[in-house]
Amino acid sequence: MHVITIEEPGLVRVRAEEPGDLASGTVRVRTLYSGVSAGTELTAYRGTNPYLNRKWDTERRLFVEGQSHTYPLSGWGYQEVGEVVEAAPDVSDPPVGSLVWGIWGHRDEAIVPAEKLVGHMIPPGVDPLAGVFARVGAIALNAVHAADIHLGDQVAIFGQGVIGLLATRLAVLNGARVVAADALPARLELAKRFGAAEAFDVGAGSVAEFVRKRIEGADTAIELSGSHQGLHEAIRTVRKGGRVVAAGFYQGEGVGLRLGEEFHHNQVQLVSSQIGGVASWMSHRWDVERLQRTFMELVYRGEVDAERLISHVMPVESAAEAFDLLDRHPADVLQLVFAFDRSLEETTG
Repeated sequence: MHVITIEEPGLVRVRAEEPGDLASGTVRVRTLYSGVSAGTELTAYRGTNPYLNRKWDTERRLFVEGQSHTYPLSGWGYQEVGEVVEAAPDVSDPPVGSLVWGIWGHRDEAIVPAEKLVGHMIPPGVDPLAGVFARVGAIALNAVHAADIHLGDQVAIFGQGVIGLLATRLAVLNGARVVAADALPARLELAKRFGAAEAFDVGAGSVAEFVRKRIEGADTAIELSGSHQGLHEAIRTVRKGGRVVAAGFYQGEGVGLRLGEEFHHNQVQLVSSQIGGVASWMSHRWDVERLQRTFMELVYRGEVDAERLISHVMPVESAAEAFDLLDRHPADVLQLVFAFDRSLEETTG
């Protein structure tokens, strides 16, 4: 049994672990693929994740002195796909032999409560790799919902990584005219393929000035780069009373974020979107599970070509090299996936 472990900042190993025991109401899932969420997992790899330096008080919903997580961090992973190979006698759904998506970490296999996998079966004929996008797709959909987009809205989306590109596609499906912003030409080209009306290279100038040459400003901006400068530019881009959805995972202090300027003078709405929950005004109708299933239905129907975003499929044994690649050469990687099937050879695209 293998599990990917971040031993300390900058050090990743593949450790051995004992298989779990099947209990009532659970299934054993053998992993085929495990997707990496570069933004979140690099905070653990780099030691910048707030849970490593502060303690999250779940009752008061405050970060306080202390630590929530300590190294080594074992089995971190954002979305897994596997085969149900064994089920407890009281479990009939999902059935043995089915392919399912869920969250159980970067490990060979796991014991998972069956109720957590109901509705997560991958239909026949669908590439199992598609399942690694359920969680990141839900994050993108959550941000689009928080943006409260209406047919014909002008929307600027900052950051065209995996989640940004998915948000671009979902915003277009929701009726928006999207301006996609990023610093990488290849990602801007992908954004156009995903339906962006325009793509703007942030290295060439100001997105806000580009947008305001044609219209008064964007109705809404979704910020997914995780950069405080990107968040500041998103605020500058929206019109008076416009909304900015801050959906990136911002690290450290807000250097470059000047709230006394456009934010203050244009009465900009600033809304946070995070996968721990849905927008408060939608909580009576939506939850995270519905977000995930809705996104996967879009993938199954071919309305979102998520697999186009996979740039690397690497064997679990190459975990250290994979995280080093993500850390040192982030522009070269879009979606990285670990393959746990020994018959799969390492590929890059």
